[in-house]
Amino acid sequence: MYYLSITKEEWDIAVEQLLLSYTIFAPVENEFGQDYELMRPADISRISYNKPKPATPLKNFFLPVKENVTTQPQSDKPRIILGIPNCDIQGLGILDEIYLDKDFNDLYYSNRRDNTILIASDCFGILEHCHCLSYNIKPYSFERADMAVIHRDGMIILRVISAKGEELTKKIPHVQPLTDGTIISAIDTEHNKTEDLLRSSNKGLPDYSSTGSLVKKANNEIWEKYSSHCVSCGACTTICPTCTCFLLIDKPGFEKVKQMDACQYPGFERVAGGEDALFELHNRFRNRYMCKYVWKPGKFKSLACTGCGRCIEACIGKINKNELFMELV
Repeated sequence: MYYLSITKEEWDIAVEQLLLSYTIFAPVENEFGQDYELMRPADISRISYNKPKPATPLKNFFLPVKENVTTQPQSDKPRIILGIPNCDIQGLGILDEIYLDKDFNDLYYSNRRDNTILIASDCFGILEHCHCLSYNIKPYSFERADMAVIHRDGMIILRVISAKGEELTKKIPHVQPLTDGTIISAIDTEHNKTEDLLRSSNKGLPDYSSTGSLVKKANNEIWEKYSSHCVSCGACTTICPTCTCFLLIDKPGFEKVKQMDACQYPGFERVAGGEDALFELHNRFRNRYMCKYVWKPGKFKSLACTGCGRCIEACIGKINKNELFMELV
């Protein structure tokens, strides 16, 4: 890992040149916050840097809401996703474990992963429900991403993380090794400020492992209380960077369509004969937390929740999972 620098003006020109070879997505601010947009030359100056966080989770670029899985995976134009918060970068950990398993490799997911360069964005500041640090995830990337980008004082600082990121730098003219220790020190200071904000904002919130123990021991009363506001819309699961449940739907002509599913939908666990272990709302509600904090930690090495806070922000019923966990402490 090492740092490079380039002026913002030269960076914008370089990104425009990269559009000739890559499809590029990057976050752009709007009246509701920010989200990824497909870049055109005119959009490059609008890219948002170092602000948390795009509304769309990174998983949507690798696991579409719906896709036909009986067609041959296509090798599309290589793509760059720029401005990814580390909570989403770390969310790829469990997706990779599931979909790149050596015995059950998903060709569609694998093809997209191989075809994508990930450029992270260090978060300088937090949103109301950000709590990545509570789960020991830093608000900046040193792994899994190919590169990280920082916009500071008219300069773009690139932290090169992977071999794929290093190859990309060869296509960016005018980048120079960053040797000014004061700039790196200033970046570290910004990192520390963001971490302090996260600690202050989430005082008393249990860590990932402790949350699993609390969830496992919780009685029905807490699930009935919080689920009373749930409308089973599935927003919390569909916007989560690590939830990946899907249906496989048979279509005429022996086609199969993989479609995103959600454990909060009525009928999620209904089987032939009408039996449904999650028929009652509070059981479906509890199922999601058991999956994230109890069952998946027993099966996978990566975290099933990265503290992005999107599920809280998206909830129609205004359910705050962190308030639930604090009540269990």
